[in-house]
Amino acid sequence: MATKTHSHVFTHFSFTATRASHLSSRRYIRVSDRDSSRSFVISNVLSNPHQKLQQSSSQDGIGDALDRFDPDAASVSSSIKYHAEMTPSFAPEKFELPKAFYATAESVRDMLIVNWNATYKYYEKINVKQAYYLSMEFLQGRALLNSIGNLELSGAYAEALTKLGHKLEDVAKQEPDAALGNGGLGRLASCFLDSLATLNYPAWGYGLRYRYGLFKQLITKDGQEEVAESWLEMGSPWEIVRNDVSYPVKFYGEVISGPDGKKEWVGGEDITVVAYDVPIPGYKTKTTINLRLWSTKVASSEFDLKAYNAGEHAKAYEALKKAEKICYVLYPGDESHEGKTLRLKQQYTLCSASLQDIIAQFERRSGEAINWNNFAEKVAVQMNDTHPTLCIPELIRILMDLKGLSWTEAWNITQRTVAYTNHTVLPEALEKWSLNLLKELLPRHIEIIELIDKELIDTIIYKYGTEDLELLQEKFKEMRILDNIELPSSILELLVKPEESTIITLEADGEISEVEPEGQDSNISDTDKKIKVTFEPDLQLPKLVRMANLCVVSGHAVNGVAEIHSEIVKKEVFNEFYKLWPEKFQNKTNGVTPRRWIRFCNPELSKIITKWIGTEDWVLNTDKLAELRKFADNDKLQSEWKEAKRLAKEIVVSFIKDKTGYVVSPDAMFDIQVKRIHEYKRQLLNILGIVYRYKKMKEMSPEERVLKYVPRVCIFGGKAFATYVQAKRIVKFITDVGATINHDAEIGDLLKVVFVPDYNVSVAEVLIPGSELSQHISTAGMEASGTSNMKFAMNGCLLIGTLDGANVEIREEVGDENFFLFGAEAHEIADLRKERADGKFVPDPRFEEVKAFVRSGVFGANYDELMGSLEGNEGYGRADYFLVGKDFPSYVECQEQVDEAYRDQKKWTKMSILNTAGSFKFSSDRTIHQYAKDIWKIEPVALQ
Repeated sequence: MATKTHSHVFTHFSFTATRASHLSSRRYIRVSDRDSSRSFVISNVLSNPHQKLQQSSSQDGIGDALDRFDPDAASVSSSIKYHAEMTPSFAPEKFELPKAFYATAESVRDMLIVNWNATYKYYEKINVKQAYYLSMEFLQGRALLNSIGNLELSGAYAEALTKLGHKLEDVAKQEPDAALGNGGLGRLASCFLDSLATLNYPAWGYGLRYRYGLFKQLITKDGQEEVAESWLEMGSPWEIVRNDVSYPVKFYGEVISGPDGKKEWVGGEDITVVAYDVPIPGYKTKTTINLRLWSTKVASSEFDLKAYNAGEHAKAYEALKKAEKICYVLYPGDESHEGKTLRLKQQYTLCSASLQDIIAQFERRSGEAINWNNFAEKVAVQMNDTHPTLCIPELIRILMDLKGLSWTEAWNITQRTVAYTNHTVLPEALEKWSLNLLKELLPRHIEIIELIDKELIDTIIYKYGTEDLELLQEKFKEMRILDNIELPSSILELLVKPEESTIITLEADGEISEVEPEGQDSNISDTDKKIKVTFEPDLQLPKLVRMANLCVVSGHAVNGVAEIHSEIVKKEVFNEFYKLWPEKFQNKTNGVTPRRWIRFCNPELSKIITKWIGTEDWVLNTDKLAELRKFADNDKLQSEWKEAKRLAKEIVVSFIKDKTGYVVSPDAMFDIQVKRIHEYKRQLLNILGIVYRYKKMKEMSPEERVLKYVPRVCIFGGKAFATYVQAKRIVKFITDVGATINHDAEIGDLLKVVFVPDYNVSVAEVLIPGSELSQHISTAGMEASGTSNMKFAMNGCLLIGTLDGANVEIREEVGDENFFLFGAEAHEIADLRKERADGKFVPDPRFEEVKAFVRSGVFGANYDELMGSLEGNEGYGRADYFLVGKDFPSYVECQEQVDEAYRDQKKWTKMSILNTAGSFKFSSDRTIHQYAKDIWKIEPVALQ
């Protein structure tokens, strides 16, 4: 057949390649390429979790087929044309960019499915121990370039698309970012999946399929506005719905006991979860693992047709909407009771669906002889922060109520199976749920949590005894899972002491009161007197379930995500638990995948690295990046390095103009802070530093400005949660400052301020390669790790920051002289806050000057509330809790050092090279090896 192509029209597609026919009796798809005589069989081994797989030493020939399948540009072109014609979402007459993207992605997916099915058929065959990573977020980014890069098919696809009238990079831009995450938590999870696949570790990810994501951020004259994400409007070509992989999930109802004492959870509200699978390919390996996302629905019978026909439309689809809204939005607002209920439903849905699925896989792989004692030898469950905590009581519920195990057996299995990663030291982020809400929504689970709390209390008593009641009460107050809740009566009985004569009441606030019992004869001998001990909850305080405590008690491992963070976890956040179980606590410093974050997003710099190191092995073994150190002074390398940075900056210039309308100069230093907007991350410190810089510029002559200041483009990006008022004020302040400075003709290109809207992975892939200074300036001790600092350093960007999170380790590796350090240290923070509360803090005159300048109205709006948060000595939203004022002078002086260093471009370029060389430690591959060895106890399994 003839084909005719040009850039926007593609008619009469060739149908000579890649035809598919379903062999329904065996669930096979046979695909053949007539031009190359290649053929392979795709066996859907993931579609039925309950079906026992037939074992075959030859893996049904799939391994051989994989070896034979090595597409060239011609076969890729044929595959794209096939999908454009046979799996269309668009009219047939044209082959424009959106259609080109979907057809291209579907052709890539065909190849991923081959590797994917072979991977899991092999895992099933050898019954390997598998890790399961549960996370509320997976910030995947675009998948097309990453997938073909990992498959080593970038050249073939670029050539094929050129022949079809398009450029690969233009096609790739049509893909929306998957709206499944927001910040570092989700991006870390996605980096981990990439590394797990690349290193051939048997693992799955589990998450929720959010229809509207967190939100799409718009920047207007009023600051940030939120609208729903639209990433699923045209469907995702990467996901495969598994209609035969579904499970029931229950809310509300009641718990009843049978004659044998066995508990049953009945009644309530029932929904169904359905699996959507996304293949995750490894780099230069056949291993392709799975990200399973859950979507929620109810049976069609739940649609009330009678009510609908009676005009009661809302009533008719009430059950449907209740189920569907669970997966509408990531982190719905939780100011209201309804919002809190929805968040808890989301968390339980993730946990229940995933645990049911994990157990179904365990049972299938075990065959007829299921030995539950082996469960932890085949399954490792990692909780990414506290959001998946409910997998603990859910696993116990399934084992006890559905599988018939005893409490002791179920508790022992759970403790050996689950592990917990802590991502925050912020008290408000250590989740606490209302006891009443949990009782209402998950009545069986609260019973199980009470049993776990009782186990903890027994352990505390065994450790500390009952002689010192004040000490014991202190331990209970700090460590119990159930906060401000009565002790079990059996525990109170243990605390009865015959030798005492008074009633001692241990109050929730830690005070002990002694009362002589009424009517007690003081002549009664001590041996006849008893103590009555009560732990009365404070009626003024809520009754809460502390999820982080539940994780620590129930998991066999607890890890922080940077060395300083892990020390804070041990010494402060969970110190009492560390004293009890020091062997549980570990550090696993975060990492980022070098494939996405330098090899694919910064190809020019990657080529230079490969040239000077002499191999591309650094993409898999980042230790080799350290070899760049010996060339850091080489003039030729520095020249090439600067040229690569210049090209990346020019891309950023075009991007900024397209997204904001601002025109910036590539000759200026690109100074960037992109991350979630939060007071502790201190975007406010950054923008106040810029305002101070602007004020000083305005006070100078043009000649003085040029001598004093290096030209800068200050770039911000990040989302403020929709209900976080102060963070949204900061966004508006940044945009107002930018609007003023960017239109000041006197200043011109000497200073620009840009807020890039809707920051996401794809935006980061543009900005990071072109950045020269990156700001990681959180209040010391408050950032667990950070991962963007690693991405910037890997791309040769210098960092300015505090000794917080992974900054500490990055500075150690890149060298103190190649990191711009300022600010108070973590061990000083408590005393500095006390100094403030005592009214002893004296602000620097420069800080007072910049606040007054803001209040003068030069930036238009009234910022009294924002400036007011930096003033006073106490009170909610005041007293400068995040120490912006304290660190401001140190920050300003450090920025002067930055200017001085940048003027010496040879020195700056050397520092840039040494940052890339020193980033070798921060690959997620290294981190995953540590998790696999120390926590999950799994081994790499490559396809045979």
